[in-house]
Amino acid sequence: MDKQRIDQVLSLYEIKKKFFTYQEQFNEIKKDISKESLLNQINILEKETISDNFWKDKLKAKETIYKINNLKEKIKLIDNLVELENDILELINIVLEENQNDLIDLNIIVNKYKEDFENFIYSEVFEEIDSKNAILTIHPGAGGTESTDWANMLLKIYLKYFERKNFSYKIVDLLPGEGVGIKSVTVYVSGKNVYGLMRNEVGIHRLVRISPFDSNKRRHTSFCSVFCYPDVEDDINIELNPSDLKIETYRASGAGGQHVNKTDSAVRITHIPTGIVVSCQNDRSQHKNKEIALKILKSKLYMYYKDQTEKEIEKSLEEKKSIEWGNQIRSYILQPYVLIKDHRTEFESTNVDKIFDGEIDDFIFEMIKLKFKKKWNK
Repeated sequence: MDKQRIDQVLSLYEIKKKFFTYQEQFNEIKKDISKESLLNQINILEKETISDNFWKDKLKAKETIYKINNLKEKIKLIDNLVELENDILELINIVLEENQNDLIDLNIIVNKYKEDFENFIYSEVFEEIDSKNAILTIHPGAGGTESTDWANMLLKIYLKYFERKNFSYKIVDLLPGEGVGIKSVTVYVSGKNVYGLMRNEVGIHRLVRISPFDSNKRRHTSFCSVFCYPDVEDDINIELNPSDLKIETYRASGAGGQHVNKTDSAVRITHIPTGIVVSCQNDRSQHKNKEIALKILKSKLYMYYKDQTEKEIEKSLEEKKSIEWGNQIRSYILQPYVLIKDHRTEFESTNVDKIFDGEIDDFIFEMIKLKFKKKWNK
């Protein structure tokens, strides 16, 4: 966080409260973690890597390398947190309440402590698959203009979030709504731990507001479903039988469509056995769009078969189909009061402007922290 982003007067009380909250959580966790234990785990795993047969199973080998790097990152974060903790405690004793420059400097260091603590939690919860790039899809529920507009608003929140996190993204398919918003969108996102972060957004998102499309200014409720797939094409071997694929080409539409819709460059692929449909219209090249569509299809099939193996496919499909009351993971209430609440963690915020500007980190972190607690208490 840099000084130019300070948009309110900071108080020493607020900064101390933030620091001590995270310090207490970290110290509680630290009791059960020793660097010696982490180093021993690294030593055991590194011995596996020098085995002659190590690379025979490439998936297992990649997982082992990931575990080694993750353990090393964990040790580095522990050291950083201890060092920052000492620096912050010293600064708290000398900083002056009336000196905003001192408070800004202290706040920057406390935010670094917060960031490292969050990364430490990620290192405890995330698995190898969480390090993958992600394929994000958004679909509006029933409700016409209201829902398609909400889908577009939700897309903007995520794009701003990606920009804030320095993630790269590409909209590979977008179906515009009738006049307003979007009927569906697929975004390919790349960056550190993208899938591990974005998988926490999967579910139904509910918006309550005074409709800008209702001349009587009545309150409306809209729903959108969000789903996320890991990009696992390089790590899995899913055979696609050409006879199982229905491949169609058509003219692109939507954002960027005016540049590519002179030929049938867009591609839609249906996997007949599962009924999974993917499409791509991002590129001017039909060949490139087909390549991207196949990549997305493989990722969706990976999740489909994974869910099927775990006997969760019916539940997963039901959650995606039922974009309605009672299934939402998060509510964005703008009328009659202002509140954004996650129903899984009970975390809530009234700072609507920041959240609609892509600052959803706290919601995602609270969900990951919940997973951490469940894992820790096993």
